[in-house]
Amino acid sequence: MAQLTDDCFAFSGPLLPLTDMERLIGERVAPVDGVERVPLRLARGRVTADDVIAPVALPPFDNSAVDGYAVRHADLSAEGDTKLAVAGRLMAGAQSDVAIRPGEAIRIFTGAAMPAGADTVFMQEDVTVDGDTVAVPKGLKRGANSRFAGEDLPAGNVALPAGTVLDAQHVALAAAIGLTELDVRRRLRVAIFSTGDEVVEPGGLRHGAAIYDANRFLLAALLERLGAEVTDLGILSDDPDGLARALKNSSAGHDLVVTSGGVSTGEADHVRGAVEAIGSLVFWRIAIKPGRPVAMGVIRGASHNESAAFVGLPGNPVAVFVTFVRVVKPLLRRLSGALPQTLHPLPVRVAFAYKKKKDRREYVRVSLRRGVDGELEAVKHPQDGAGILTSLTETDGLLEFAEDVTSVAPGDRVGFLSYADLMN
Repeated sequence: MAQLTDDCFAFSGPLLPLTDMERLIGERVAPVDGVERVPLRLARGRVTADDVIAPVALPPFDNSAVDGYAVRHADLSAEGDTKLAVAGRLMAGAQSDVAIRPGEAIRIFTGAAMPAGADTVFMQEDVTVDGDTVAVPKGLKRGANSRFAGEDLPAGNVALPAGTVLDAQHVALAAAIGLTELDVRRRLRVAIFSTGDEVVEPGGLRHGAAIYDANRFLLAALLERLGAEVTDLGILSDDPDGLARALKNSSAGHDLVVTSGGVSTGEADHVRGAVEAIGSLVFWRIAIKPGRPVAMGVIRGASHNESAAFVGLPGNPVAVFVTFVRVVKPLLRRLSGALPQTLHPLPVRVAFAYKKKKDRREYVRVSLRRGVDGELEAVKHPQDGAGILTSLTETDGLLEFAEDVTSVAPGDRVGFLSYADLMN
């Protein structure tokens, strides 16, 4: 489980800016212990535990990038065509002990090892073959159409840094240097539950003032997409003692506990008090909209050696989504040993006017369309309440308004974050 100190997220201000939150996580939260070796076919989505060093060069030998003729560049005329004798033939995979001599060319195919002495390859469609000779044109640069040993990755270099979240391309690189297994961090173990007397299980009996619980399903899907092992603890009622017991029990065997609902200041919002009764709630408001009431802290189990990070999210599902991708995800990456992720909002033209308060980061759900001039522009969803789930299903991503922005007008450019980028 996560070994955390009570002040690991410590912040003394009333509203925590997102940049300060990310800095505190990076400085004061340590990755969980535990490393395991997995085969390449099971490695996607896992986090490398150590630097992966290339045991061989990539490519391991000089080879041709095309079907054509290997030559010595020193033999080529700068004034016109050069006629060379075709002295051999090399296929991909064939063991080559051929050495090219002055005035010769070797017929070669893509991937075949370059003959000793050759440094340049002419594509077959650029030459003229006449019996046992080939005429090659002037102007080709030394090394053209050739792939040299180690140009992709020299032997002994870092192929994959520690903290890499492995995707298909990383697994392919590991295979290309001959590896069959990788050492990765163990998966994070995360417990989730929803709170509220008004929340019921989907498919269950719903009285007139109740709503079906969507938040646990949203959180489970997001967590599993990021590689965590999820324990679903269901729905807890608004009972302070019951919440405290559930939190205390959930800290055992889990690295992180994530809840939704009950972190605001209402009379029925008991999560904050429950956390403070069994641990430390070190901040509970972040300068973000939607989702300002976000609690983060540490909860302790029955044993003094057991503790888990805690995040309490708001109850509205859109606020849950936004705060998860911008608050929980950086914490997950740090706990899992992954390198920090830098989001790069792409500037798009805004097709609406908007005003916001200063000193908070704000996210607006938008769809992308082509303007009359063909340029991409963002259109705000007509309903922007934090409980409007269709505002997530009917849009393409979020516009990110920085803390110092107070208004935008049609035609302004604002950073756009796609849902795919936010969730991966």
